[in-house]
Amino acid sequence: MCKCTVTALFPQKMVLNMSESSMKHEGGCLCGAVRYEFLGEPVYSANCHCRSCQRAIGAGYVTWTAVKKEGFRVIKGEITYCETSPGMHRGFCNQCGSSLEGHGDGWNENYVTAASLDEPEIAKPTTNVYLDHQQPWVKIDENLRCYKKFPE
Repeated sequence: MCKCTVTALFPQKMVLNMSESSMKHEGGCLCGAVRYEFLGEPVYSANCHCRSCQRAIGAGYVTWTAVKKEGFRVIKGEITYCETSPGMHRGFCNQCGSSLEGHGDGWNENYVTAASLDEPEIAKPTTNVYLDHQQPWVKIDENLRCYKKFPE
């Protein structure tokens, strides 16, 4: 069962060097009620094919873009979080339902959905994970690293 809570992520002290802080990226939901930003370039991007992501997004997979936790903040509205599995929190807009962000207890990064970025082309996936849940109608880019589960 999903445990949902509404959380506003308020501006926090950002501890990034000047060159990183000059690279600001933004994104948001479909209806515009929620906007976020992060400082610095994405850490990495990956395509997740797990059933939890498929159900949360309503698609065969989702492209997640990892961003530095200390550089991420909500700048408009609130993100509603749902704990979909122990320690995994998925964030979405409670007005239009757009999936926006995810993070896990103890994780070093926040993950934004690449499609929610204003410039989704900055996401450059290098990996496919949870291919044991791949839908037969999804074609895989064989040039990316591929894992049946999540690599350790």
